Amino acid sequence: MEDIIELKKVCKRYQMGETIVKALDDVEVKIKKGDFVIIIGPSGSGKSTMMNMVGALDLASLGEIYLDGQDIEKMEESELSQIRGRKIGFVFQTFNLIPTLTAIENIAMPMIFQRVPRERRIRKAEEILESVKLSHRKNHFPNELSGGERQRVAVGRALANDPEVILADEPTGNLDSKTGLEIMKLFQELNKKGKTIILVTHDLNLIKYGNKIIKLKDGKIVKR
Repeated sequence: MEDIIELKKVCKRYQMGETIVKALDDVEVKIKKGDFVIIIGPSGSGKSTMMNMVGALDLASLGEIYLDGQDIEKMEESELSQIRGRKIGFVFQTFNLIPTLTAIENIAMPMIFQRVPRERRIRKAEEILESVKLSHRKNHFPNELSGGERQRVAVGRALANDPEVILADEPTGNLDSKTGLEIMKLFQELNKKGKTIILVTHDLNLIKYGNKIIKLKDGKIVKR
């Protein structure tokens, strides 16, 4: 299986007063299509920074980042925006749903930016709602949904443009253990269908779901 993501000697540095903080330090990673990657490490280890690099949300201070063979460091912001919209789906710990939109409208939203016609957007959003087992809640607003349901909507939204890669940042962090297990099973199902999953967590119980484990400490990889 070919590589979908590669980080070559990636460093990320931040200036904090007179101190330079190395959030990532000489990180090298290859992720193949269809991998289920778990990134673990304590707070401040560089997990979220690495996710931002992989998701083209931030650029490296040094090094190279390739997505599907393309060097994202050399792209204009408009190109990066298109790549994020088409190739990557994001799932966040705090769901980040739009409170004034229903479940189906939240899922359809990313398709608007890709200029998908309205009829197709609604049809696709309904299919996704069915796949995440939420068809019966499609007209409910986020505040009318449980935490698990909101996260299912968030996963559905990540799937809207059929991305190859799903990045999930602490997706079970705000859920009880039973609901968290259901969300992890959903990621497993998506992975079996060919999606590359990259999941950041501090919960060591989730390691068993990954076929590739990356452990970070002080911005460095200490275990693969």
